[in-house]
Amino acid sequence: MNKILLIIKREYFSRVKKKSFIVMTFLTPLLIAGIYGLIGYFTYTGIKDTHDKIGVVSANKTLTTKLTSSKNVDYKYLNQSLDDAKLALAKEDYDYILYLPEFTLNEPKGIELFGKKQAGLSINRRISDDLEEIIRNQKLQESGISQGDLDKLKTNVDIETKKITADTGKEESSSAGASTIIAFIAGVLMFMFIMLYGIQVMRGVIEEKTSRIIEVMISSVKPFQLMMGKIIGIALVGLTQFVLWIVLTFTISTVVATVFIDKEDVKKVANTATAKNELATGTDAVSTAQGPLADIQKSLAGLEVGKIVTVFIFFFLGGYLFYSALYAAIGSAVDSETETQQFMMPVMMPLLLGYALSLSVVTNDPYGDIAFWISMIPFTSPIAMVVRLPYGVPAWELALSMAILVAGFVLTVWVASRIYRVGILMYGKKTTFKEMFKWFTYKN
Repeated sequence: MNKILLIIKREYFSRVKKKSFIVMTFLTPLLIAGIYGLIGYFTYTGIKDTHDKIGVVSANKTLTTKLTSSKNVDYKYLNQSLDDAKLALAKEDYDYILYLPEFTLNEPKGIELFGKKQAGLSINRRISDDLEEIIRNQKLQESGISQGDLDKLKTNVDIETKKITADTGKEESSSAGASTIIAFIAGVLMFMFIMLYGIQVMRGVIEEKTSRIIEVMISSVKPFQLMMGKIIGIALVGLTQFVLWIVLTFTISTVVATVFIDKEDVKKVANTATAKNELATGTDAVSTAQGPLADIQKSLAGLEVGKIVTVFIFFFLGGYLFYSALYAAIGSAVDSETETQQFMMPVMMPLLLGYALSLSVVTNDPYGDIAFWISMIPFTSPIAMVVRLPYGVPAWELALSMAILVAGFVLTVWVASRIYRVGILMYGKKTTFKEMFKWFTYKN
C-alpha cells in the first residue's frame, strides 16, 4: 500500500506542478466563458441585424391578405411576371423573389423562392411562418370571425412546472429549461474529462515503457501497484482541476454579476413586474419579484445543485477509473502512440454512444427504458446518469447505478492488470487482440 501511495504522489505532484497545468486550470474557465459569450453575442447579433428584402410575385387570387413586412423581412409586391422578376433580380435591390401560384387555402402548393444566394434555413422558416399565419387568419375570417375577435384569440400561455416528490408528496418548483442546460453541461464535461484523463494514463504508460524506466520501477513494485498508482494519481489531478474550475467559475460569475449588472436595473425590473402583477390580479404587492431575473433564480433554486455536483464527482471518478484501466492496458500493449488507434476505437465507441444517446434520447425522455438502461450499463452510465440527474432520479436507481459502476471498475481493473503485467515488458512486437487475450490467460 505504501508503494502505491508513493506512485500516487509522484503522478499527482509531477503534473500539478507543471506550468501548463496551472495556466490551463486558471485559463480554461475564462476561455469557456469567452467562447460561449461570443457564440451568444454573434447569434443574437446575427438574428437582430438580419434583414432580407423579398420581392413577391403573386399569381394567386384566393389569398387576399398580403404578407406584412417585419423587422427582419421586407416584402414588396411586384407588378411583373415571374420571368421578368427573375431577370431583374441581379439588378434590383432584392435578396429573393417569392412566387405565389394559384392554390387553395387548404392545399398551399407550388410556392417557390428564388435568390442570388442559397436561402438559409432561418429565412425559409420565417417566410413559411408568415404565410401560414395569413392563410390561417384568412380561413378564420372566412368562417365569420371578425378581426377584433381574431386578435382576441391570440393568447400567450406561461406554464409554471412543478414536481411532486415521491417521499414527502410536497410540490417543488422545477424548470425543464434549466434542467436541460445543466444536463447538457454535465454530459459534455463528463465526456471531456473521461477522454482527457484516460488518454493521459495511456500516454504516461507509453512514455515510461518507451524510455525503459518501467524496467527499473518493476524491480521495486508490482505491475498492479504501478498501474493503480498511476490511475489514482491522475484521477486526483483531474479532481483537483475540476474543483478549481467550479470555484473559479463561481467567483468569475459573482464578479461579473457585481460589476456589470446594475442593482438599480434589477430593482426596476422587479418593481415593474410587481406592478404588472398587481394590475392583472388586483392583489397587493407580492413579496417575491417577478421577471426574467427572478425566473432564472427560481429555475436554479429548484435544482439540487449540491447533489448534482456530488454525484458528478462520484461518476467522474467511477467512469474515469473504469475507462482508465482499459487505457492503461492499451498503453502497455503498444510501443508508440500511433499503434493505439486499433485498440482505442472499441474502448471509445461505448463512450461516444453514451454521449450521443444522453444528449438526444435522455434529454427528451429521461424516464424512458433507453434512459434507464444506459444509465445502468457501466460503459455509458457515467454520462447518462449525470444527464438524467437534473430531471430527478429515484434513489434506488441512483444507488444501483453506482453499485454496478463500482463492480464494473473492479472487473475492468482485474482484466486490465492481467494484460498490463505482460504487455508492459513487451517490446518490438506487433500486438493484436489475439495476443492480448493470450496475455490475459497467462498464469502467474
